[in-house]
Amino acid sequence: MTEHPTSHEGRQPLAARPQERARPRQQEAPPGAAATAAIPGPSPVPNTAKGPVPNAVPNPVPGAADATGPAADSQAPARREGDRLRFVGAATRRIARGIDLDEIVLGLCRASVPTFSDAILVYLRDPLPVGDERPATPFVLRLRRTDRLRLTGEESDGGPEGERLRLPVAGSQAGLLPAADLCEIRAGGALAEVLRGVRPVFGDSAAARVALPELLGAGRTVPTGHRAILAPLRGRRRVIGAAVFLRGPDRPPFEANDLLVAAQLATHTALGIDKAVLYGREAYIADELQRTMLPDSLPQPTGVRLASRYLPAAETARVGGDWYDAIPLPGSRVALVVGDVMGHSMTSAAIMGQLRTTAQTLAGLDLPPQEVLHHLDEQAQRLGSDRMATCLYAVYDPVAHRITIANAGHPPPVLLHLGGRAEVLRVPPGAPIGVGGVDFEAVELDAPAGATLLLYTDGLVESRLRDVWTGIEILRERLATTAQLTGPDHSPPLEALCDDVLDMLGPGDRDDGIALLAARFDGIAPSDVAYWFLEPEDAAPGRARRLARRALSRWGLDDLSDEVELLVSEVVTNAVRYAERPVTLRLLRTDILRCEVGDDAPQLPRQRRARETDEGGRGLFLVNRLARRWGATRLSTGKVVWFEMATR
Repeated sequence: MTEHPTSHEGRQPLAARPQERARPRQQEAPPGAAATAAIPGPSPVPNTAKGPVPNAVPNPVPGAADATGPAADSQAPARREGDRLRFVGAATRRIARGIDLDEIVLGLCRASVPTFSDAILVYLRDPLPVGDERPATPFVLRLRRTDRLRLTGEESDGGPEGERLRLPVAGSQAGLLPAADLCEIRAGGALAEVLRGVRPVFGDSAAARVALPELLGAGRTVPTGHRAILAPLRGRRRVIGAAVFLRGPDRPPFEANDLLVAAQLATHTALGIDKAVLYGREAYIADELQRTMLPDSLPQPTGVRLASRYLPAAETARVGGDWYDAIPLPGSRVALVVGDVMGHSMTSAAIMGQLRTTAQTLAGLDLPPQEVLHHLDEQAQRLGSDRMATCLYAVYDPVAHRITIANAGHPPPVLLHLGGRAEVLRVPPGAPIGVGGVDFEAVELDAPAGATLLLYTDGLVESRLRDVWTGIEILRERLATTAQLTGPDHSPPLEALCDDVLDMLGPGDRDDGIALLAARFDGIAPSDVAYWFLEPEDAAPGRARRLARRALSRWGLDDLSDEVELLVSEVVTNAVRYAERPVTLRLLRTDILRCEVGDDAPQLPRQRRARETDEGGRGLFLVNRLARRWGATRLSTGKVVWFEMATR
């Protein structure tokens, strides 16, 4: 006898399945949806001795009789066992291909129906425990997915959400009963005992006859005989669900060996679900770790507007070392930072967090950009010999309309001018952070009002399809094209500009994470700045009051004169007491009025509550009560004490 080849899923030879050719393809339910299931009521097993049942579905796995005669009878068990093994191998491979929860459950349904069963119901624990996490109580199972064999000419009872599960049963007693969507497992109940036993059981066994109605809902029944299998889904540590396999009366009932098949399917599905849930939790934690290390929101410093974007590399590599930051500095300046730690791992994200914290600390000391990179390089070497990163650190001064930039192996920034011209700034390339023993250089450039500076990581411009310089040129052209759309006298909206820059990424361009920081330079006009030097003498507070009054009168802010004169006098008095060199006084008018007093004494003032007998110590108390905000910042040459007043 010539044996026909089997299909890739271990089904019976096509020549032995004439009825199955006419059967329409199974329609699948939507992934993740708990579709309403319907279980047929009990019906007598048809008398197959009188002839085949109409529309009968041949049994493609164990139990199928595809030949006659003594020779066929002797070969049938071996053939059925071979078919069973091929089916189990193909089914487990299909289940293993799934990555997330829905794909794994769908793989089980697709592998089971119609090859192994006519219908399947998959219940999963709600919520699913993760790893060593203690399961939630009470023990609740939720119907995660159903799948079934659709009959020829059958019409759908509704959309995907309301689809009913029907088995190809014969006879007038085949009722349709919806399965329960939720099932709470009672401790010590029949269903709990079956799930605890882990091994699949036939639907007509003593334990399953009580357990199945508890799972499906009160009053629900399943076909009589060995036509249902209840298989617990056990992960690595605990039961996480159950699967019910069903066959209609026009197919041979399940055999004892089919319990082994159901056990294999259930085991591979449960282990896959365990891995998927654990991977999902780890990806969530990694993503949250990455995002918490980035700024929740950008500051709003005077004279500059900021916008940012961050994109992880991919769903499978969400963690990386890309970061950006904007740090307000004394004198209304702002530090703009973007960096990229090499690698995609939790270690890269942790190193990124340490370097970002170090950069913020160094910025608070008001060190020059090249000195900041030098100390970052030393910190990276302390973290390990293989801790490499690139970084670009820039300081923008809105009063001088200048920007100072130092680079450590990072792609150069792009400056988009108001007229629409985009240029790649010439900055010293430098060596990456972590190399050690390398001097960093800084360059000072013009930052005209209305221009936009774009800082980015290499994931925006470099991919497997292009090198970094080709990507930079594409970025420059993209910025110029976008600026031309808004005209020569208007800068493109900052948020829309960031979105447009990200749109330049095509398929296959996301090989790395992307950090993007855009700064629109508004600057502060010279007419809105007043600046003086005061000698550290007793007459300095009085002179400071007069100068402040004149500036406020010139700006039309006379209603603030009394309060500003009082606060200026208190702050200058405190500076003169400890200063040895001339004290600086600067007033800035924007949407607020900002006063800055600088001296060469490094000690920062601290507010304290003066006693009734004290002659002094009330200056900062007045500043705190009258000013909208105030603060003190240590500089490399001393300190600056500042306060702000609302102008409206």
